[in-house]
Amino acid sequence: MDHFFQLEANHTTRGREVVAGLTTFFAMSYILFVAPQTLSQTGMPTQAVFLATIIASVTGTLIMGLFANVPYALGPGLGLNAFFTYTVVGALGFTWQEALALVFLCGVINILITVTKIRKLIIVAIPEVMQHAISGGIGVFVAYIGLKSAGFLQFTSNASSILSINGGSPAAHSFNHGIDSIVSGGGITPALVNFTRPGAIVALLGLLLMAVLVVKKVPGSVLIGIVVTTLIGIPFGVTNLHLSAANSLGSAINQLGTTFGAAFSAKGFGSLFTDPHHILLSVITIFAFSFSDIFDTLGTFIGTGRRTGIFTNADMQSMEHGAGFSSKMDRALFSDAIATGVGALFGTSNITVFVESATGIAAGGRTGLTAVVVAICFLFSSLLAPVIAIVPSEAVAPALIMVGVMMMSSFKEIDWDDMSEAIPAFMASIVMGLVYNISYGIAAGFIFYCLIKLVTGKAKDVHPVLWVVTAGFILDFVFMALI
Repeated sequence: MDHFFQLEANHTTRGREVVAGLTTFFAMSYILFVAPQTLSQTGMPTQAVFLATIIASVTGTLIMGLFANVPYALGPGLGLNAFFTYTVVGALGFTWQEALALVFLCGVINILITVTKIRKLIIVAIPEVMQHAISGGIGVFVAYIGLKSAGFLQFTSNASSILSINGGSPAAHSFNHGIDSIVSGGGITPALVNFTRPGAIVALLGLLLMAVLVVKKVPGSVLIGIVVTTLIGIPFGVTNLHLSAANSLGSAINQLGTTFGAAFSAKGFGSLFTDPHHILLSVITIFAFSFSDIFDTLGTFIGTGRRTGIFTNADMQSMEHGAGFSSKMDRALFSDAIATGVGALFGTSNITVFVESATGIAAGGRTGLTAVVVAICFLFSSLLAPVIAIVPSEAVAPALIMVGVMMMSSFKEIDWDDMSEAIPAFMASIVMGLVYNISYGIAAGFIFYCLIKLVTGKAKDVHPVLWVVTAGFILDFVFMALI
């Protein structure tokens, strides 16, 4: 095992990798419950999505660990989950079977651009300042997720700024069946809660504990913090010890037949391109799926891998000049590309590298053994889902905040006195967190970087691939506005 994963060469140990894997799993295990709840709104059976999520996550994460030997875990992307449900099925009118077919085509495209080195060209084209900005930006993004999950924030919206409720006009709904979603404009104001809620108190205690453990450099501090905070939550009523059998393996297996291969059924590919009006819309949707998927993954790799040495300079040189799968980055990109197709086959949305992998990396994970541990945890979660559900989001939130703090060290590499670097770096990093989307943050950074180089007469300094990618982002925004 030590030789296979090259533990000594990566300055890590079995124990550290196991702790890192457990930390990553608990940080991202929420997807086991969020993905089925979200996708079930399209008409997909909840338990089938639950099992499909596990199968796709295990497959992608195992390939990442055993083939690429890097500590990244994969699962259905939360943003892509929402895009699948609320935009593709809800707003655009595709059936969930057709949406799965679109996701499968997205996976095929991702494989093609990985094998043909297009993805590698994109990585090479990203300037150093943007790499540092993306790394720090993911820190902002992860920390913001933690602040929200901890219950530290509350948002007040002016009635006049509410744009839609349940996907429609606020004036046109009676809300007899409850409210599923509210979209508000610029009139929404964030504020700190008054800490009378038990969840926020538990998260605050956990954050204080974890900060002390991290500063004192206690081994496994992040995982210890999650476990202790979960225990603290018991007397506060935040940690629910009731074991529910709702997500049982038997019911999931029975329902999986509904979603497995549904993308290739008459209601999937069989009807996807029969309507001429749907063809252009399908192409645009695949483009939107692919762009978001690709840059969520690239952003996480660049933001965490380069700073920690998981992807060394030698590895990046090998990726740029080598052939086939000569580098860890090559193999990691291929692992990610394969996973989306597997997910669509079984019945879930795009599989992508989880930014929560940063929690395991912060705990010392450096090799594929971390990913294998995560995959094993996902596998056992099919039997132990009720137990895993005991860990509340308030216990994981402090870990995300601490990881965000660690990752923001990349900002020190940016020359903030040079506005030609500061502006695109700000757009890539801070916008990433505020718009709650890695891809859109990267897009904002690229657009401003290219614009500034153009107006300062340094357009030739921009890699041709970066111009193409930036144009693609602009087209993506235009398409999203049109649909």
